[in-house]
Amino acid sequence: MATVLSISGSPSATSRTARLARHLDAKLTAAGHQVVPLDVRTLPAEPLLGADFTHPAIVEATARLAAADGVIVATPVYKAAYSGLLKALLDLFPQYGLSGKTVLPLATGGSTAHVLALDYALRPVLSSMGADHILPGWFTLDRDITVAPDGSVTVAPGSAEALGRILDQFAATLPRTPLYLSLIHLSEPPRPY
Repeated sequence: MATVLSISGSPSATSRTARLARHLDAKLTAAGHQVVPLDVRTLPAEPLLGADFTHPAIVEATARLAAADGVIVATPVYKAAYSGLLKALLDLFPQYGLSGKTVLPLATGGSTAHVLALDYALRPVLSSMGADHILPGWFTLDRDITVAPDGSVTVAPGSAEALGRILDQFAATLPRTPLYLSLIHLSEPPRPY
């Protein structure tokens, strides 16, 4: 199955954005995809904000992007735009780092007044990075995301249904390994014909 890089651009350790992203990651993993989570807030601040392209953490994040078939980009909306933390990371990725990839943009916020941040703030940046296909994405209100004491996430029914449809569309665009290839043991010597 496909490899998905799931980026959370929230600076908060208790972020609903990150929790929603990880909730969707679990669904993709259950469907057989390999999901690699990346919480931008865990990257070292100095190389991230100082544009140190050679720092090992930045090199590793860039390598994860290069290896991904698809990318989820989740961000809280601040002042009608995506987070500055996410911007700092996107600025460090190669100009055409999303080339050949399908991208699912997601946003969370406190008001539907910010719903257009996906289309007018985030989508142009993703497009400029060469994404092959950018799905419409989805904006989820903070109040529609409930986090239980055990950390599990519940999404309000209307949002959950819409997110399910968007996630299905995203998964349908990802490359799939044919079943016969997954059954071949590459360590075995080739058989003569």
